[in-house]
Amino acid sequence: MVYETDNKTVDDALERVLAGERLDRTDGLALMAQPVDALAAAGAAVRDHFGDGTVDACSIVNAKAGNCAEDCGFCAQSVHFDTGIDTYGFLGPRKILEAATRAERDGAQRFGIVVAEKGVSKENRPEEWEEVLESIRLVRDECDLEVDASLGILTEEEAAILADEGINHYNHNIETSPRYFPEIVGSHSFEDRVETLKIAKAAGMDLCAGVILGMGETPTDRVDAAIALQEIGISSLPVNVLNPVAGTPLAEQGVEITTEEIVETVAVYKLLHPESRVRLTGGREVNLDPDEQHLPLEAGADGLLTGDYLTTEGQSPGEDLEIVERAGLEPNMETNEFDPEEVKARGAEGAESSTETTASTGAEPSDD
Repeated sequence: MVYETDNKTVDDALERVLAGERLDRTDGLALMAQPVDALAAAGAAVRDHFGDGTVDACSIVNAKAGNCAEDCGFCAQSVHFDTGIDTYGFLGPRKILEAATRAERDGAQRFGIVVAEKGVSKENRPEEWEEVLESIRLVRDECDLEVDASLGILTEEEAAILADEGINHYNHNIETSPRYFPEIVGSHSFEDRVETLKIAKAAGMDLCAGVILGMGETPTDRVDAAIALQEIGISSLPVNVLNPVAGTPLAEQGVEITTEEIVETVAVYKLLHPESRVRLTGGREVNLDPDEQHLPLEAGADGLLTGDYLTTEGQSPGEDLEIVERAGLEPNMETNEFDPEEVKARGAEGAESSTETTASTGAEPSDD
């Protein structure tokens, strides 16, 4: 075997993964109990074997902020919680195109149009649905980006339309394990989320579905979430880490997560999903010190969500490129070429506001 970590459990699992075998729940639970250094080395070996040595970057736009009727305990946009965020209706195609153009300039390969609500309904809100489609067309036609969407629950008809319009990945996170999900969300079920993912996949879209770490879940929950995603079949696994927003139930709980837990989970996820992009997304900046952010990349992660998030600020794309380089990796340029040094220089100069340098909300920034 080419790769060895001197840990029999990890090395045996790694050898099986490299031979094309899919690990199961028992394997995942055993791996979670192993030393983080061995796991990180194995995760990196899997990434090197199945990947291309690059880190894929995506950016998102919060296309419609706040007033969501769902009660997800982590979400600043839920109408059930007083979080003080700025709210606004659908931005419109032109503002979304502006955000996509910034994302392309800042080195993203894919761009996600996100609406935080139960579902953008073709039947119940036809005008908004048509604006979404027009936005997709504009970004698709004007930018060298893969266009993704996160629009909540879908019908089969809606999924077919989105696939025909060229949506590359449909994002619908499962958030956590089936067991722990009811502790976090009460207004819909884990099965509701899985059903939408199945509908999107059947329509021909690839799936981007992941988790939020640090919500009080156990290591077993983290493994069970990854196994549920195995059964669904995904190509991108975003790993968020809770950034608690004041006013949400999870912020009041004061749950914490360690750097070691984040790194070991990323490594185990890469072993369980060797051919998927394991993508570092929201909350990494507040849960990892600046000199630690490269560690999950060194443990097998090969994707980033760069720029700002839905209601919280991220760091600059230039800083993200420096983290990628520190991990010994390169940015993905398969979809569009850009100048990494120019992106880093813009961040260093600090000459532009966050809405000018990142594909964030496309609206004025919030402090939340």
